[in-house]
Amino acid sequence: MDAQGRRQTDPADRWVLDPKTGTYRLRPDTSEQPDGAVTTPNDEPLVQDTAAAAAAHSAPAASGARSVRKAASRRKPKPKPSKKRRALVWTAGGVGFVLVAVSIGGYLVYQHFNNNINTVDVGDAGNKNATTDGPMNILVIGTDSRVGLGREYGDEGSVGHADTTILFHVAKDRSNATALSIPRDLITDIPDCPTRQPDGSAKVVPGEHKVRFNTSLGQEGRDPGCTMRTAEALTGLKIDHFMMANFNAVKDLSTAVGGVDVCLGKDVDDKGGSGLKLSRGHHTVEGEQALAFVRTRHSVGFGGDLDRIKLQQQFLSSLIRKMKSGGTLTDPQKLWKLADVATKALTVDTGIGSVKKLSDLAQDLSSVPPKNITFATVPVLDNPAEKVHTSVVLNNPSAKDLFQMVQADNSLTTVKPKSSATHAADPLQGPKAAPVDVRVNVLNGSGVFGAAQATLDWLQNTEGVTRSSNGGNAPGTVDKTTLGYAPNQADQARQLAAMMGLSAAALKQGTKDAAPRAPMTLTLGKDFSTPGRPLTAPTQAPSDVQHVQADQDVCAK
Repeated sequence: MDAQGRRQTDPADRWVLDPKTGTYRLRPDTSEQPDGAVTTPNDEPLVQDTAAAAAAHSAPAASGARSVRKAASRRKPKPKPSKKRRALVWTAGGVGFVLVAVSIGGYLVYQHFNNNINTVDVGDAGNKNATTDGPMNILVIGTDSRVGLGREYGDEGSVGHADTTILFHVAKDRSNATALSIPRDLITDIPDCPTRQPDGSAKVVPGEHKVRFNTSLGQEGRDPGCTMRTAEALTGLKIDHFMMANFNAVKDLSTAVGGVDVCLGKDVDDKGGSGLKLSRGHHTVEGEQALAFVRTRHSVGFGGDLDRIKLQQQFLSSLIRKMKSGGTLTDPQKLWKLADVATKALTVDTGIGSVKKLSDLAQDLSSVPPKNITFATVPVLDNPAEKVHTSVVLNNPSAKDLFQMVQADNSLTTVKPKSSATHAADPLQGPKAAPVDVRVNVLNGSGVFGAAQATLDWLQNTEGVTRSSNGGNAPGTVDKTTLGYAPNQADQARQLAAMMGLSAAALKQGTKDAAPRAPMTLTLGKDFSTPGRPLTAPTQAPSDVQHVQADQDVCAK
């Protein structure tokens, strides 16, 4: 008891032995229990060590504390991490930090390029998938829009038209590609075009007959989807995507790759148009000079748009060679600059409107070598309806042959020869019956009025197939012309196929022989145009089609 009568606890009594751990600890509850037991707040008894208590009782409180520290020192120390483990911890942390940093950097790069890309929703005019297992058709549009360019190139604020248009067809097996240049002054029909207006509303721009191709863009609010639809109607090819670029694209892309090599067959000093001034021979152009090269027309050839197309094809061929060269694709700085410029320069459809989709498309098309990329110009003639020729019209049948060739996925560069095994199984190979012995009934499934009768007249009067008849209309229209025959009519089928220009796929042989005088059945399809005109696509380009391979270095004259 102290002087005031308060009870004091001996310091030794404050330390007790915990039987579970074998160590001493402060007693949480100092109230005394029978038999010297002490309880914790959870009523768990703690054993009081009398020796320790006595030692603590005969020493000051500080001495008791030292005893406790000594007792505590007998506890098993917590093991410290080894140097190896500490290194692993730091390494894992460092790798984690690097991965996070790279992920953030990659995301920022991805977002940077993504934000560069401008897109246009062309609705059902395009393909929502970036790639396809079949042939790929991409419409490359160079617009002469001056929007945002001030007065630098004249016609300030012009929304622009389809000044340069190239239909880039890539073969199904990705072994070759054909780039068809469509002249801007070609007279054609523009179909009705659903468009999405700037305020989000939908509008159908009415079509027009017999107008210039370049008015399929910009005129009356038409968007690139209208140009896609116009090119489809003209060529018969379904177009998957479009890429559109303006004047700045030519300048920036040519600079990004370190210049584009071009060649002139004579000195050029275009004072009245592009401003191009170059001497005869090879040059490397970029920026404004590159733009002047692809714009000039008055100083080459006959000074028209068709000669300018040749310059553009030469420039693009050289650009492709430069972009596919190792010096461009393996240089990180050039590659970054090229990607940055390309994504800023291009406006594309929503089907390829992201970095991921554009990358997928580029990877899909990257296997085509320049030597198998052919630039060709749609064959045209001066418009006979004009006294002063400022526009052109299709030069048929060469234009139709060229379109059919591309539709059939036939390369303009190489023709794959058929193997002997293929010849052996070819229904077109074998003896042919005489024309007078060919019996056939002609049905019209083309949707063109009078096609069956026109074919019948041609067969009887020109080819000598006198045992032919008009079967009238087929049950419905069909896409492809077919010839049905029995096994014992194979010689007749081969003769008629040779006359009509039918492919092996058009011949449909039955399983049973026909009666002696039974006719075969020729069903005309939508692919039928004129009697006597072959229905099979050509395997070689018409002789009057101007074309050049992308790996060829040519000089403009």
